[in-house]
Amino acid sequence: MAFAASLAKLQAETSCPICLDHLRDPVTTECGHNFCVSCIHQRWEGLQGTFPCPVCLHHCPDKSLKRNTQLCHMTEMVQQIPTSGSQKKLPLCKKHHEPLTLFCEKDLELLFAQCKVSSDHQDGPPIPIEEAAASHRRMLKRHIGALTNHLEVAETVYKIQVANTWEVKRKMKKWREELDFECEELQCFLEIERDEIDNNLLIEEKDVEEKLIENGRQISYHMFRLSNLLSEIEDECLQSDLDLLTGIERIHNSYGNLETPAVFSCELKEESYNLPPPPPHYLGLHKMIRSFR
Repeated sequence: MAFAASLAKLQAETSCPICLDHLRDPVTTECGHNFCVSCIHQRWEGLQGTFPCPVCLHHCPDKSLKRNTQLCHMTEMVQQIPTSGSQKKLPLCKKHHEPLTLFCEKDLELLFAQCKVSSDHQDGPPIPIEEAAASHRRMLKRHIGALTNHLEVAETVYKIQVANTWEVKRKMKKWREELDFECEELQCFLEIERDEIDNNLLIEEKDVEEKLIENGRQISYHMFRLSNLLSEIEDECLQSDLDLLTGIERIHNSYGNLETPAVFSCELKEESYNLPPPPPHYLGLHKMIRSFR
């Protein structure tokens, strides 16, 4: 049994993982796995850039493969080892204690020749091990082909997603740069508008101040005239009847011709302080304002 197990391991080591047959002109990849040179070249056909190992999916940087001469000689020796007679130790049937030479496709298990007439295996005739192995090897090859196609599709989708990630980063970086540029332009625009409004405020302040000062002079002069007239009338009231009536016409005329100056209104134009909206070419800023609004 130990010999059979060792022989099976040796045969597995000298078999190609792609075609599952003995290695033909074996080559070794960068990750250390061995393949038939024709199998690995066929598997990598049409690929560019990196070439995944069919066993571990390690990405080989190029198609450089090393020919494994020692493994080639070992494979040739394994093929020469007899697999029949006393040297071929097949596993024994637990029921009959005889070598298992048949395979049941229904139950997927090895059988002894007499097991095929057993009631447990009457639904389908067992077939020789070699025939069953060849059939399942072909089936596994189809699975390998289908899985390889799925893997290639997944790798393509992954590359697209990686490219999309970089494209998103590139666009975001571009939009941030545009927003920074627009903010700088907007700052310059606001400074210009601020200086213009500040200049208009200075002009309006000076104009209003001059008008208030002039109006204050007029009101002060009016107060002076009122004060003189008040003193004169008070003095006239203290005179005799004859003296009072003698100058009464002049006093009445002075009082009647007295005009109160208009008071200047200093209401400011609030609308002149409103900043104009930003120019329409600030697209990024308008989008940001709409989003947060």
